[in-house]
Amino acid sequence: MIQFGTGGWRAVIGDGFTRENIQKVAVALGRRIVREGVRREICIGYDRRFLSREAAVWFSEAIAGEGVKVDFINISPPTPQIMFTVKSWELPYGAAITASHNPALYNGIKLFTYGGRDALPEVTDEIQSVANALTPADIHPIDFEEGKQSGAIALVDTRDAYLDSILERIDTKAIRRRRPRIVLDPMYGVSRTGLMTILYSCRCDVTVIHDTHDAFFGRRLPAPTVDTLADLQRQVIDQEADLGIATDGDADRLGVIDEKGRYVSANEILVLLYYYLLRYKGWKGAVVRNIATTHLLDRVAAKFGEECVEVPVGFKNISAAMQEHDALLGGESSGGLTVRGHIFGKDGLYAASLLVEMLAVTNKPLSQTVQEIFDEFGELHMAEYDWLLTEARKQEISSRVFERRELPTFDAPITRVSWEDGCKIYLGDEWIILRFSGTEPRVRRHRAARARVRRGRNHGARPRAGGHDGGLFEFAVLGNRE
Repeated sequence: MIQFGTGGWRAVIGDGFTRENIQKVAVALGRRIVREGVRREICIGYDRRFLSREAAVWFSEAIAGEGVKVDFINISPPTPQIMFTVKSWELPYGAAITASHNPALYNGIKLFTYGGRDALPEVTDEIQSVANALTPADIHPIDFEEGKQSGAIALVDTRDAYLDSILERIDTKAIRRRRPRIVLDPMYGVSRTGLMTILYSCRCDVTVIHDTHDAFFGRRLPAPTVDTLADLQRQVIDQEADLGIATDGDADRLGVIDEKGRYVSANEILVLLYYYLLRYKGWKGAVVRNIATTHLLDRVAAKFGEECVEVPVGFKNISAAMQEHDALLGGESSGGLTVRGHIFGKDGLYAASLLVEMLAVTNKPLSQTVQEIFDEFGELHMAEYDWLLTEARKQEISSRVFERRELPTFDAPITRVSWEDGCKIYLGDEWIILRFSGTEPRVRRHRAARARVRRGRNHGARPRAGGHDGGLFEFAVLGNRE
């Protein structure tokens, strides 16, 4: 069965991700576009995963068969480039063939709507329902080459316009004066050409690793986390670089290594950029974060007289809240963020470019700016754990936590419990959340606790939560936490 989650539809290649299912999604979307009757046109792109281009062709053939014109980006683009194209061309829909940061055996489809934003559940729920009811007899594809000949399918290249839009939004003069040394890790994904173009245009010294086409992502998870960036850390230290930048498989998420070789968490990146935009650039506006993202953003927002808005997981929720509140920045602890005036979706290339600008404008090492924030707002950290689940174990957890609402005991009193997205327990300045992943068969647990800080220094306290019989919520961290 086709099932959309927080990041689109994702399935194992050859199992759920098949030609028939791909074309069922295309037909379902095509029928929706025809019914709406506004503009029968869609932009389609694909990443460097196994079967991605073929899947994009199959998708294009099926949706063109429904009478929808296809703008086919023929060189693997970053997902944010597709979103930018939907926005700038004022298209009603867009699609990316990608499974983002999922393991290599997965592929999938992300859908975008007018304005270049992630499709909302009311869109994907309908497409999912219609697609699952279709049969092979309902699919009437046109041949890809014949579609090109007839004009039903057009090969397009929107890279220059997308990259120019980023260059226009950053302080290239400041970066050229600073000329930072950058190590780039595309993680065998699609960001190499775009980021190198931006960084070379700003006269940065750039070294690139892991830039070949490898559908298995070097046997690593294509997600820029502390567990996957050891090679980037070594390169930054060996080359005495100012910054290490990594992006996930479709380049909508960002990972960072500072000049000391330390992994800078996605939470810290969000706080760094929000702080930079407020303090150094003088911009104004609220910040939007999901329910599993650092509350340090709340402190920064309060300091500058702004609001921090909390939403459920799923970048579509961040996008909607950003528009509602005219927010300056929105992001999540998994490494995705966007800034007001750009697209309404995650963009690892723009986030990386803005971080390089911050280095140049502040003229400070990244670690120094991080410490500057900790000195002013306190030091907060978060730990995340996730487990693959059998269906039986998932049902057990769901029954105990979300139906019977069994909760553990903690050293600190519970001040509030939110059931909006999973189970989030607030313990004063600390919190813990348990929720099912919307993109993989996993359960995730985030725990946030404040580090004991005096005069900006971390003194090694280890707050610990109590356990629950049966293993749910058992938790102990060797080190400091948010």
